[in-house]
Amino acid sequence: MENVIRKADVLVEAIPYIHAFRRKVFVIKYGGSILNDPEVRKNILEDIVFLSYVGIRTILIHGGGPHISSRLKEKGIKAEFHNGIRITDKHTLEVVSEELDKLNAQIVHEIKELRGDVTGLKGHENIIHVEKKGASRELGFVGTIKNIEREAIEQHLRQGHITVLSPMGVSGEQQPHNVNADEVASAIAISLKAEKLVLLTNVHGVMSKPEDENTLISTLTVDAARGMIEKKVIQQGMIPKVKSCVEALNGGVKKTHIIDARLKHALLLEIFTDRGIGSQICKSDTKERDDES
Repeated sequence: MENVIRKADVLVEAIPYIHAFRRKVFVIKYGGSILNDPEVRKNILEDIVFLSYVGIRTILIHGGGPHISSRLKEKGIKAEFHNGIRITDKHTLEVVSEELDKLNAQIVHEIKELRGDVTGLKGHENIIHVEKKGASRELGFVGTIKNIEREAIEQHLRQGHITVLSPMGVSGEQQPHNVNADEVASAIAISLKAEKLVLLTNVHGVMSKPEDENTLISTLTVDAARGMIEKKVIQQGMIPKVKSCVEALNGGVKKTHIIDARLKHALLLEIFTDRGIGSQICKSDTKERDDES
């Protein structure tokens, strides 16, 4: 009986959050190695279907880096990176496009199996408009985002569909380009004035001592995040994630979150409980872990 009562308490705790976030837009980015784990993926997609059922308009941006690298290896094509960006020549672009299309279809299928209403969209089909990304060396078909066709996304959200989007864009010459998934998630969150941008990863969040999971920082401001990057407390793969959050907040997104997708029902625990389980980054100081008003 005590277990049943605890479950009811959790549902009651969620009520103000459900009320506050109903009809709001959440942008969730999901990629990397955690996309390969069927059990983790099912838990995340269950959470996303739940968000949709309680009226939250949800956009899922998926990556696909490990799948792409594995497929390139099979084809004998060397995977090359420059400052964390995949160098994308013509042959690599073909593999990127094929693998992202497969992943998009797979995620859409799995959401349907969970009885979610869902639409799969490809970013290079006039959704994400890009120009060639400049760098100190030639990157090939890698794009930087110019604008988002927000109406094309909003029409699916208005119909109550979870919208699954692959991170590719198209240039003015109608040439598809590879685009960083974190950048896509941030740009879409800004374009749609999202309530939240959530980045799913394989670490607990931002930690004051990166090697010690007990030093998780539950809430930090934009200024604090910048300072931690400058002092090299935030390092390596966490840097682009935190920068995407900062960019989103500066663009009008209300709150951003970095959470560990390996924790069962991580999304629900972060969004619908008072304490949360990851790191939230806010524009300025807040007294509450989250804002229910």
